[in-house]
Amino acid sequence: MTTQPLSFVQIVKASPSAVFRAFTRPIALREWLCDGAVAEARPGGHYHFWWNSGYYASGEFTTVEQDKAAAFTWQGRHEPGATQVAVSLAPAAAGVEITLTHSGLATGPEWAAAAQEISRGWEVGLENLVSVLETGLDLRFVRRPVLGVNLDEFDADIAARMGVPVAEGVRLSGVVGGLGAQAAGLQSDDVIVAIGGAAINDWPTLATALQRQRAGDRVLVVFWRGSEKRTVEMTLSARALPEVPVAADALAAALQGIYDEFGEEVARCFEGVSDTRAAHKPAANEWSALDAVAHLIATERENLVWIADVINDAERWPDRFENPTNVPARIAGTVAAYPTVAAMLDELKRNQAEVTASIAALPAEVVARKGTYWRLGRDLLLASEHIREHIGQIRAAIQTAPAQ
Repeated sequence: MTTQPLSFVQIVKASPSAVFRAFTRPIALREWLCDGAVAEARPGGHYHFWWNSGYYASGEFTTVEQDKAAAFTWQGRHEPGATQVAVSLAPAAAGVEITLTHSGLATGPEWAAAAQEISRGWEVGLENLVSVLETGLDLRFVRRPVLGVNLDEFDADIAARMGVPVAEGVRLSGVVGGLGAQAAGLQSDDVIVAIGGAAINDWPTLATALQRQRAGDRVLVVFWRGSEKRTVEMTLSARALPEVPVAADALAAALQGIYDEFGEEVARCFEGVSDTRAAHKPAANEWSALDAVAHLIATERENLVWIADVINDAERWPDRFENPTNVPARIAGTVAAYPTVAAMLDELKRNQAEVTASIAALPAEVVARKGTYWRLGRDLLLASEHIREHIGQIRAAIQTAPAQ
């Protein structure tokens, strides 16, 4: 026997086309509902949504009416059976009235937990949809606290070299001054395996664990320091977010200011340093100063790909966390192509200039997609944290190089 359908009504100050896009375009779905999505919005078209928590849902679209309605079947992970979701859009005085109905849930103890999770998921999701469409802000990110850490690669081989008896977790490359991790005594090469009772296997599970917390919460953090397992209590820090300018040219100018400031600092790191010292690797598996700059160049090249995807409204999304800017062959190839300090720094500036020019040239319709534009601007303006981390790495690598 089926229960009464779950029904939700939400009014949002947005155009019907923006709301319809939020339910049918993968890039838009990821901005308010799930962490990853593929979707072919046509009758009979398949979709698959997934979350970093491990939950996922699949099905097919049964109804697609441009700017009016969408319906799809729903089979969630561990749910006893398939259900149905119907979304209808109607004009409202303040914008668009969304009516979402999730039907087909059955009675019985096997459905109790699933129904509760589904209901809570739509309540939180629709609240976030309003925020994303009206302001651009993704509440999952805005409300999520930070540990104040920088992450490094970690796998079974790295664990063996470090003497850590686990092959899953997140390895720290350092901590940010003044935030919770530093106050709790965490340091470089610690491997976090649990936060607030949630197991941490990789970056997605870390993001999910933090999403359940708020700034100011006190949580127990379990980590390995070499072969020793430790537990500390940490106060989670508030997330400092950059203000994303409304206009694309203003965003480009703000980003260029970051590039100029840190570009000067990077250049100072190499003053009086020969190309030989800049190419010195502190250890076989560690980056030289030139390698670190090559990584920064790769980051800007990936930013250019991302901007193009955003303009096409068809952003690519990996099915697991991998960083294409850390690929050893890519780093080595860039250093081989630009083997001197001068050539490397010039190439970094050229790529940064291309990024800011591309941002300034964003079409008006892309800027109007508030959630997409805010996310793009937020992550680009957070570049200062990324560059600062690698400036320290550049200095450390140069200090280990033999004097010429």
